[in-house]
Amino acid sequence: MARYRFMPSSVIRRWDYDEAGQRLDIVFVSGRMYSYHEVPPAVAQAMREAFSKGSYFNRHIRDHFAFTEHRRRAAP
Repeated sequence: MARYRFMPSSVIRRWDYDEAGQRLDIVFVSGRMYSYHEVPPAVAQAMREAFSKGSYFNRHIRDHFAFTEHRRRAAP
């Protein structure tokens, strides 16, 4: 599994890709975290190479892959 990649972005705080599971985990600057499922390695590689991660995400990932949102737990 690749490590989270931090980058200057106005949309994405960090992201990670699990090639074996074909899962792309993205943490947005809002703090929301999503896992996108069945993302081919070529798509993750293209995101890695994209100048603007947010633009790439919006054009090629959002609305193209099933996802799971990870909810934060409320503080006790």
